[in-house]
Amino acid sequence: MSALDLALHLLNFLAPALAVGASLALIARFFMQKRPSALSFTAQAAINCVAGIVALLAGLAYFGNDGKMATYAALVVACASSQWVLVKGWR
Repeated sequence: MSALDLALHLLNFLAPALAVGASLALIARFFMQKRPSALSFTAQAAINCVAGIVALLAGLAYFGNDGKMATYAALVVACASSQWVLVKGWR
């Protein structure tokens, strides 16, 4: 496997977490306008992406391969939970 193939495999593995994390931070700006956010858009997106990457890595470790629907469900739950904490949703 060449370095380019390795890079493409890693980017394709991380793409769902990056897309969900960034889009969730963007959508939260429109739906949670009444709540002042303490963090910038990039900080929220980065935290959501890291939470999603951790969920994908946990799914890869548990199932032994990637692409399972349970892993993607965990990705959505992890990103949504981190965004909920970031906007202080319990208030």
